[in-house]
Amino acid sequence: MDWDVIIIGAGAAGLFCAGIAGQRGLRVLVLDHSSAIAEKIRISGGGRCNFTNRELDSHSAYRSFISENPSYCKSALSRYTPKDFIRLLQQHHIGFHEKHKGQLFCDEGSQVIINMLLDECHSGRVERWQPCKVEEIRALPPLGPNSINFELSTSEGYVKTRKLVIATGGLSIPKIGATDFGYRIAKQFGHKLIEPRPALVPLIFPNEQWEAFAALAGISLPVRVFTGSGKTRPTFDEDLLLTHRGMSGPAILQISSYWNSGDPLTVNLIPDTDLKIELAELKSSSRKKVTTLLNDWFPQRLAETLSSQMGIENRPINEVSDKILRQLSERIQQWQIYPSGTEGFKKAEVTRGGVDTKELSSQTMESNRQPGLHFIGEVVDVTGWLGGYNFQWAWASAHACALAL
Repeated sequence: MDWDVIIIGAGAAGLFCAGIAGQRGLRVLVLDHSSAIAEKIRISGGGRCNFTNRELDSHSAYRSFISENPSYCKSALSRYTPKDFIRLLQQHHIGFHEKHKGQLFCDEGSQVIINMLLDECHSGRVERWQPCKVEEIRALPPLGPNSINFELSTSEGYVKTRKLVIATGGLSIPKIGATDFGYRIAKQFGHKLIEPRPALVPLIFPNEQWEAFAALAGISLPVRVFTGSGKTRPTFDEDLLLTHRGMSGPAILQISSYWNSGDPLTVNLIPDTDLKIELAELKSSSRKKVTTLLNDWFPQRLAETLSSQMGIENRPINEVSDKILRQLSERIQQWQIYPSGTEGFKKAEVTRGGVDTKELSSQTMESNRQPGLHFIGEVVDVTGWLGGYNFQWAWASAHACALAL
């Protein structure tokens, strides 16, 4: 069977690209090895799918996306914006709301996004084979601008196509079907990979370093966290969640995408407050125990842990030396801690790294090495912040690709 376009991957990017291409008159086939459709959409955002972010500025996309080639994503993101995707939702009468910092969620749950994408594919007469395993891809000698370029051996038989789109995602959350298939295809056609690694992922710490905090699992508080050095070091003001093995929550998920093994994190547990001044004033005016005073900023269990580590949990603040109070404030507002690693791909929301964008067209997502081969979505070395940015990259890269097909 011959097709204009075969798209491998029935996720956000793959289905969106298929719908647009089909509606523009192309004969499109979508293949996926899993029987489940768009599982990552289904589980995202606590089941309500954080489908985009109003605050995304395509003209400064490098601020909220990570890539070895930071300017690559600008073209696609500027041509298909959050407003464009919101307009599509409104056409399908899908209700949504803003939760935090521009993050948009569905009112009725993630399935409405999946249904919308399937409706768009239906309108484009897209055919979808699931489950269908792709066993081999072979490039055919080019015979002209509209010639058949690829032959695929699948579990459903042989198929041929003019254009081939890889939308297989990254390695994140293997239990819902993530594999390295897209990376293997990239290598087959001579593409360089930026090493894939977990991103938007909880961080873990050595047992001896974390022993005092393991019992505080479940405590959440707003913090400021950064890693690296210099004026442009990534810094996030978000909530931190203590876990049995380390740290999670939006602040840590965000900073994890920038953290490199061996580097410390610096955490300010009371951002926008000068604790040195506060403690100095309290010392001159109060006789309360340090732990009691820290309860004004922290949950009791955390206040007790912080003061006991300084050996002053039962001492009135007016009896504590200025030096110890300075050390306490530094521990709270400049807490430097060294992660031993991450929770890995099984807990990572996305994969950082992927197909090197220096060998892809930013206008069409097409390979510079193999005519007719395109890569879109998470399989590409473009990784967004937490909060809908990665879905917007899926929509934007898929849109750019579909128009070019």
